[in-house]
Amino acid sequence: MIVHKQVFELDRLDLFCGTTLRQVRVGYETYGTLSPSKDNAILICHHFSGTSHAAGRYNEIEEIPGYWDAVIGPGKPFDTHRYFVVSSDTLCNINVKDPRVVTTGPASINPQTGRPYGTSFPILTIKDFINAQHALASSLGIRRLHAVAGPSMGGFQALEWAIAYPEMVARVIVVISAGELHPWVIMMPGRVAETAIRLDPNWQNGEYYGKAGPLEGLALAFVVLTMIAKSQLWADRTVGRALADPGRSPFEGLDTRFLIETEIEKTAKERAKLVDANSYIYLAKAGALYRAGIGFGSLEEALERIRAKVLLIPCSSDLFLPPYQSQQLLGALRRAGVNASSFELESDGGHLAGILEIHKASRALRDFVESA
Repeated sequence: MIVHKQVFELDRLDLFCGTTLRQVRVGYETYGTLSPSKDNAILICHHFSGTSHAAGRYNEIEEIPGYWDAVIGPGKPFDTHRYFVVSSDTLCNINVKDPRVVTTGPASINPQTGRPYGTSFPILTIKDFINAQHALASSLGIRRLHAVAGPSMGGFQALEWAIAYPEMVARVIVVISAGELHPWVIMMPGRVAETAIRLDPNWQNGEYYGKAGPLEGLALAFVVLTMIAKSQLWADRTVGRALADPGRSPFEGLDTRFLIETEIEKTAKERAKLVDANSYIYLAKAGALYRAGIGFGSLEEALERIRAKVLLIPCSSDLFLPPYQSQQLLGALRRAGVNASSFELESDGGHLAGILEIHKASRALRDFVESA
């Protein structure tokens, strides 16, 4: 599929923190055709480091398609012959240096000052993300969603959709996700990655726009993120204990390296070039603050609002949001009276398998989406 980025604009968005965001802009993509009755829409919510580019290619020479292209398209589980699939950039998307990403966040111009928000940008929550998506869906005339799905942070959003707009969502697919971000992840990689950015002298307390910016700190943040997004099984299989320079003895000096170190660092440095450091910190904060049904008295009270069917898809080797957390959520959903089921994706790819190996869940996805 050849796809095109579109832009949704909103004059104001009232945030959970109590402030109002003005002149909101988010990019989005659509695949398939909205039915005359507008009842065939599926919303895809992206992961922390992702964008709205969930499927297809922007042109015929683009080598890598959208991250969930394996399951979105003609004849695939999210069949674009049957469904109208919508995917939007989140607020505060970290990839603001990518010209195809449209998002309102710390790097955006504050209409009141004419300068980038920087760290004056308000604190966002997952609920704010879905409220912006709700406004987008309403602008398209969509009043009910056939399904909402997403991996990792996208799973947070999908579950929050079912709580915040229970009458609008028929099915929810929560991939490599959970009902909250657990304390271990808040600290590592969350706090460690943020500290790496803040300690970079080029961060300058977030006032680095127009300058080099904290690229070294960002690269280290992505190294930390990769450490927990992959798995030890993956590392053993792909690089093992190979040396970065096989022709050099590791006993020659302290600067000799293992291949896994240099390869991950190389990828992290390239990734950092497209990322805004403040947006990384703000988005990580939104994740850390997440608990399903934010604003409700308890998780139980929030989950009892759900009217949608829910499918959970954890990955067996996930270190970031491991399968036991998905099982905890499954139990909580069932106790709340929700029709919930689970399919475990078997892979040594760790957390990222829910993005890179989603094809392994194709049958489960198709059956769930087509279920009554």
